[in-house]
Amino acid sequence: MNTQKVWFITGASKGMGLEITKAVLSNGDKVIATSRDTDTLIEKIEEHKGNLLPIKLDISNEKEVINAISKSIDEFGQIDVVVNNAGYNLLGNIEELSDAEFRKTMDINVFAMTHIIRNVLPHLRNQKSGHIINIASMMGYMSYPANGSYSASKYAVIGLSEALAQEVTPFGVKVTILAPGTFRTNFMNVDSLSVAKNKIDAYNLDKQVAQFTGFDGKQLGDPKKLAEVVIKLVEMPNPPLHLPLGSDSYNAILEVRKNGKEETEQWKALSLSTDFQEK
Repeated sequence: MNTQKVWFITGASKGMGLEITKAVLSNGDKVIATSRDTDTLIEKIEEHKGNLLPIKLDISNEKEVINAISKSIDEFGQIDVVVNNAGYNLLGNIEELSDAEFRKTMDINVFAMTHIIRNVLPHLRNQKSGHIINIASMMGYMSYPANGSYSASKYAVIGLSEALAQEVTPFGVKVTILAPGTFRTNFMNVDSLSVAKNKIDAYNLDKQVAQFTGFDGKQLGDPKKLAEVVIKLVEMPNPPLHLPLGSDSYNAILEVRKNGKEETEQWKALSLSTDFQEK
């Protein structure tokens, strides 16, 4: 029996996506590695040519997504694991965000992910197996000033993934939502960060950006260890739906849930006061 799996990974040329791609190839599986920059990707993974199919892909373009999935099936015959890793971050307070800036965050982090899911599912349903891993964030459970658009997109990823998991269970397809905390990638690097153009002095966005980028190189999470966890997940018969990654994410999510429960109880009488009173 051939236990070799075929993985479809987005945002594979750097950060978590690159580490997952390298770990999967080292594990003997095949990877369709998509990125806007396949040249960089190929340079970083030269030794696995036979098991690697690099595809230049703009995930926000659904026609390109359809073509990439079709090419993948033609090349490797199947797709077993989908890792929706590609993402975009924008710092800006809500009043500062232009419609176009906010939409770009949602387009890449939510709608583009949905393009992948929508077009890969017919294959997974037909083979009655598969695992979709959607990378959200601890910021999908809580938010901070200047992070509203990113958090909004990651809350959306969690919501759509929870629905998806229930929809695809009857077809033998699994879904896992990863919620990484801070990992030592280029995510917090000043060069890879997008910042709202319409700065309003009252919010002092420059200070918020400096605080955010100040974590660069000091993040708690090791991307190589994250990649190892992703491989373990795919081998599990019953993987978790929600998985925080990193002590910062784990602790922050527990804290926000505890505070949420306390607040809900505090206002219980007001919440229940809106029901019809049956006579």
